[in-house]
Amino acid sequence: MSECLSPFVAARVPFLEYLEELRSTWTDLSWKTLLEESGGPEGVAVLGVDLVEGFCRQGALSSPRVAAIVAPAVGLLSRAHQAGVRHFLFPCDRHPARSPEFDAFPPHCLEGTPEAELVAEIRNLPFAEAFQVVPKQSLSSFVETDLRERLLARPELRTLVVLGDVTDLCLYQLAMTCRLLANARSLPWQVVVPARAVATYDLDVPTARSLGVLPHDGDLLHLLFLYHLQLNGVRIVQDLV
Repeated sequence: MSECLSPFVAARVPFLEYLEELRSTWTDLSWKTLLEESGGPEGVAVLGVDLVEGFCRQGALSSPRVAAIVAPAVGLLSRAHQAGVRHFLFPCDRHPARSPEFDAFPPHCLEGTPEAELVAEIRNLPFAEAFQVVPKQSLSSFVETDLRERLLARPELRTLVVLGDVTDLCLYQLAMTCRLLANARSLPWQVVVPARAVATYDLDVPTARSLGVLPHDGDLLHLLFLYHLQLNGVRIVQDLV
């Protein structure tokens, strides 16, 4: 089949095959091991980005692929709490009605609407009073928010567990900025991303062309951006068990 591909595409088949192989190396990590590495539960923070109704079940940017990570995310959060973790941060889109971001994406997650709320399964967890929601108005969880200050106020932190959506946009921005901040400030943080609790949306080429928008290969971009996080020192695991 490779002889039917253009030279540009054919030359990249080995790398695409490598991405598939890389995925098989991501294994589960136990909370017991993670807590030992982190000096106990007080050394761990869990950051769940954009686990809101507007990306899961309601609105123009909702996606069944993203909705599918709600159950794994709830399981991970529950296991974290059972392990003694008490530091949970949820950066969430909450846009004003005339957000400049709507020039690139359809209106979504307007502040004061159900779309901007954490999904019900997470809101209704019995330990939800420990959750800190960090409203954001861009793909970045750090630009014009106090997330950095909240993290730096806890010098005991050793591990940041980052989950949510979408892999190549807000999740990537969050995990990468955590890694870069740790590098720039010589902080003892490891950044861990559990792939099972991360997802991105899919928009095939024919549909995108019919809508006059850019396509988005969810499977490829999910793998590619997790690879790029790993390339930059983020630890990718399959799940935290």
